[in-house]
Amino acid sequence: MAQVELNVEIRDKSGKGVARKLRAAGKLPAVVYGKDIEPKAITVDPNELNNVVSGEAGWNALISLKGIPELSKEVVILKDASFHAIRRNFTSADFHIMNLKEKTSFMVPVNIVGTSTGQKMGGSLELIRKELEVSCLPTQVPQTIDIDITALEIGDNLHIEEIEAPKDVELVHDVNFTVLTIVAPQLEEIDVDEESAEEEAVAEGEAAAEGEAAAEE
Repeated sequence: MAQVELNVEIRDKSGKGVARKLRAAGKLPAVVYGKDIEPKAITVDPNELNNVVSGEAGWNALISLKGIPELSKEVVILKDASFHAIRRNFTSADFHIMNLKEKTSFMVPVNIVGTSTGQKMGGSLELIRKELEVSCLPTQVPQTIDIDITALEIGDNLHIEEIEAPKDVELVHDVNFTVLTIVAPQLEEIDVDEESAEEEAVAEGEAAAEGEAAAEE
């Protein structure tokens, strides 16, 4: 996986007041942490960060930090972030230093390949797990976990143990959970009140007809 660069600056102060001022100035407060190092408070350009995680690798992008000498040789990933409740833009970020020679867990999105036999017969796909956890080297993280569903029929379930992982990648799971299913088409629900009203109307009509017939006799 190719690495992308992100410009960063060190920050000496922390706290909610400092964070507000940084965001007002168009900067994003962030922290870099990792094994055997002291967490370092930094700032980044939120637009640059958004461009990094909007690429094909998403949050699993390997990032080289530029601008701070002691971090220049480190490779990180975006491990956590918070967002504005309304605007949904970044309000803070946490970066984790990676050991490129050590397997780590990552969340990878599921990519559905093909259209199932069940869907062609009127069924629908219900994707229960949109992401799957994998274990691999940071340089071997797949962009997606591709799942071919063309042979699945209505009522079929696909479990994690039935999915083939990419080379050198392990799918992490403790139980054999369901990833997706092909559900049967839903029948139209009958409106009970409407049905009862129709039955009453028919009954009233029949009673009226019987009354008219009796009067004529």
